[in-house]
Amino acid sequence: MMKGEDSKNWTDYWEQLRTALLEPKVDPALLEASLREARAKMPVPVLWLLGKTQSGKTSIIRALTGSETAEIGNGFQPCTRSSRVYDFPAEAPLVKFLDTPGLGVVAYDPSDDMQYCEAQAHLLVAVMKVADSDPAAIFEVLHNIRGRHPEWPVLLVQTGLHDLYPDGFKHVQPWPFGSEPLPEDVPQDLRRAIRAQREALKPLPGFAAVNWVTVDLTLPEDGFEPPDYGLEALWQAIESLTSLGLQHQLGGDQEVQDLYARTAHSHIVGFALVAAGLGALPVVDLVAVSAVQAKLLHSLALLYGQRWDRSTVTEFLGLVGAGIASSYVARWLSRAVVKVIPFWGQTIGAVWGASSSGATTYALGKIAIYFFERRKNGLNVDADTLRRIYVEELERGAAVLKSRLRGQA
Repeated sequence: MMKGEDSKNWTDYWEQLRTALLEPKVDPALLEASLREARAKMPVPVLWLLGKTQSGKTSIIRALTGSETAEIGNGFQPCTRSSRVYDFPAEAPLVKFLDTPGLGVVAYDPSDDMQYCEAQAHLLVAVMKVADSDPAAIFEVLHNIRGRHPEWPVLLVQTGLHDLYPDGFKHVQPWPFGSEPLPEDVPQDLRRAIRAQREALKPLPGFAAVNWVTVDLTLPEDGFEPPDYGLEALWQAIESLTSLGLQHQLGGDQEVQDLYARTAHSHIVGFALVAAGLGALPVVDLVAVSAVQAKLLHSLALLYGQRWDRSTVTEFLGLVGAGIASSYVARWLSRAVVKVIPFWGQTIGAVWGASSSGATTYALGKIAIYFFERRKNGLNVDADTLRRIYVEELERGAAVLKSRLRGQA
């Protein structure tokens, strides 16, 4: 049974959300300060992509994020003299990709960039074209890094398989590069090149895992099917080296194929993590959490091309409001999440809204997708369905947070 205190917290929260949506008055400077503090407590994982220019790093980012329309070239922001960082999604990043280009370029000394990147990275991903017969520059950098960090796992990605295909050759199906030796139906030149690169890097120092994966990530107009050849193997390799559960956070469930829903999913998880981070602060400010949720809903409305005016907000809140008793579920789930988090559990457990803020944000975003999708297609929004989705997504949101926070611990 819901306790009186729980009900009061939820009522306060709901009023703050309503105010944030209908009468936004949050001080941007104070909100930004709260967000900085929250992000400091919950740093965003960084995948450090190391490789020569045009080795396929941008294609990897596009494939992992599923952001087919993202203008990644414009999304990168300089972080050192030569290296760049790409936040995804930009508003509430789930993951950062750190790109260090220029390896092997004459007159480029990567020392300063290396020093910066080493202080940021959670996973080192070295990218090289399989047709590159001179990857010595990458190998030298890897040797140096692993010499300093023998405990760092390394993922080596061989790209551009089709560069070594005979004329008219198509991808071998199913993807065969997980076996050793490589099967005979893989072209001989390709097998030889793959093996040569792997042999050359075998004496890599350190004791942490070194995983290899081969991919051919192309654009549809390049004519190779599928254009994301080897993507699932790439995901498996990443997940085997980290405990962040990034694949689900970025892409959602397997059945989510709609581009809108996939794009929205990563936004929702990003904002949910921000809200959870705010909830982990010593003093929980419901205004800040509500402001983050308001930003999420506004962002989703833009994504679905919907007007987010007072009339629409009132309709949305009216449909959701009848289901606020579900807050008890959120609170209960938050406690379940907190129990499994070493160290973080002590911090988060100090405030009631820590992970329920995140789970509620996740569920709120998911019902917004249903709301905007129905409106976009000129269909009625069923309140019972909306509330059912809300309750179901609370549980999923808690699971997503649990996975991510375990990785941070």
